[in-house]
Amino acid sequence: MSAPVIAIDAMGGDLGPRCIVPASIACLAEFPSLHLVLVGQSSLLEELIAGMPAVDRSRLKIENADEIIGMDERPAQALRSKPDSSMRVALELVRSGRANACVSAGNTGALMALSRYLLKTLPGIDRPAMISAIPSANGFCHLLDLGANVDCSAEHLYQFAVMGSVAVEALGVPNPRVALLNVGTEDIKGNQQVKLAAAMLQQASGLNYIGYVEGDGLYRGKADVVVCDGFVGNVLLKSSEGLAAMIAERVETLFSESIGSRMVGGLALPFLKRLHKDLAPETHNGASLLGLQGIVIKSHGAADQDSFQSAIRLALVEVRENLPEKLHGRLEELL
Repeated sequence: MSAPVIAIDAMGGDLGPRCIVPASIACLAEFPSLHLVLVGQSSLLEELIAGMPAVDRSRLKIENADEIIGMDERPAQALRSKPDSSMRVALELVRSGRANACVSAGNTGALMALSRYLLKTLPGIDRPAMISAIPSANGFCHLLDLGANVDCSAEHLYQFAVMGSVAVEALGVPNPRVALLNVGTEDIKGNQQVKLAAAMLQQASGLNYIGYVEGDGLYRGKADVVVCDGFVGNVLLKSSEGLAAMIAERVETLFSESIGSRMVGGLALPFLKRLHKDLAPETHNGASLLGLQGIVIKSHGAADQDSFQSAIRLALVEVRENLPEKLHGRLEELL
């Protein structure tokens, strides 16, 4: 394939361009074939780039966009009143074919609304869904939806399961195990939407549907893809991030309480660093908006430089795998 080009919403997120610009330049150094387009207020972006050493400007372009979508702005307002926002211009680069993917840490609702409006959904898909990798006992479990769709019908959950299975298989997991998140594993458990979705998935050929899993099953590695509505998924994701942060703080406190504990902590430091790398949310930052006719990656709004780099890496993987095209082909078979 030709050199991948990724459009970066450089003004989005809590930390904005002072985090996103260094992260982008670090990714250019990491991937010699990568090209990036930073979208935002060009004077500010040029000033930040000027302070960076050895930037390959042949692979780094700037696309001016004077408007910024606030993190608390209503999606409808962003859609109607800000035609020159950095988020919208970045997505228009994907629509026009000038970029292969868009990465943004901006307003989630606005990103979803603009992506649906500009890029459209794949045939057979009513709503895009956000999917991300969650560390589990034997690797990763991919969870969707993560907040894009708070209220879902059984048909939506079925579509999410199909999209999740195809995406995870494209990312290297053969015949992924697909499960519905539920309050129990018995057939009688769950609300009406989950029960109806289960009945639809049991009839689907070509999907490795294994039934219900509870919340602990996600972390125990009982499934490769776990499907739920966006309300439940977002709560689960944020709870996981909070739990990981709390455990890290508790461990650090325990190893600093006395001379003996500090000595033990020093011996355990290499293992603790490896554990932190495996479990830290920033290592797995980046949620894909599945079901669009283009690649869009949502970074955590509070992402630091390392976290934002992870989101760019995910976009690059999906570009190389040509994920929307693979989804389109498989969706025709399964929907």
